Amino acid sequence: MTSVLWQELTAEELRSKAAGDALVVLPVASMEQHGPHLAVGVDTVLCGAVCKLAAEKARDREIVVAPTLWCGMAEHHMAFGGTFTFDIPTYRAVLLALLKSIERHGFHRVVIVNGHGGNIAALTAFLPDFARETTLRVTATTYFMLARDGMAPFMEDQTGVQHACEVETSMMLAIAPDLVRGDRLPEAFGLADSDPVAAMDPNVNRYSTFRDRTETGVIGDARRASAGKGRDFIEASAEALAALLRDGGGLR
Repeated sequence: MTSVLWQELTAEELRSKAAGDALVVLPVASMEQHGPHLAVGVDTVLCGAVCKLAAEKARDREIVVAPTLWCGMAEHHMAFGGTFTFDIPTYRAVLLALLKSIERHGFHRVVIVNGHGGNIAALTAFLPDFARETTLRVTATTYFMLARDGMAPFMEDQTGVQHACEVETSMMLAIAPDLVRGDRLPEAFGLADSDPVAAMDPNVNRYSTFRDRTETGVIGDARRASAGKGRDFIEASAEALAALLRDGGGLR
């Protein structure tokens, strides 16, 4: 069976996919601290895995998953170390360069799939620029918000994905257990946001770092994590994204 991953296809195969009006999935993530127990590549690992599985589930459509953009908007994590971040102009320029490359190869539709909360505001703000500066039809979604209802039944004391928490740690235990420092799990907890989605859209905005919110770098409680729950979270995420891809990525 032919791979859905851009990097595993030949240039000829990608030209053929473009000619067949394939939908391109562009995963975007981050490289940032995830508490004392998780490797810094969590968002990149998880977003890439969810996109690949979703594309495989939606094989009735022509889909190709581009390489994951591993750096994003992560200034708020810099105080903990281990983090890379873009500023707004650089992030916009990098994304636009990637989209223009996709456009020049003859593709017409792109779904940007985000795996990092800090990218959400920037991606929303960039969409008019992408529409004006390319001929592509582009939508953007954040997979764990798209899958919120499907993931909720498997959470013990969270209402959504937080940070280095029960959800992210469980998912990493399921697909990349070697990147979880199990001996540090007893200290991997922090003050939980009562409603993480509402916290992303406050009535009054003020910048604060994660250091202002948590001493451990964790929001939530990773001690609740298990590989079994992780498999459920991954499946729910992939199913929600696959449904969007089957619908043409919202780009009918």
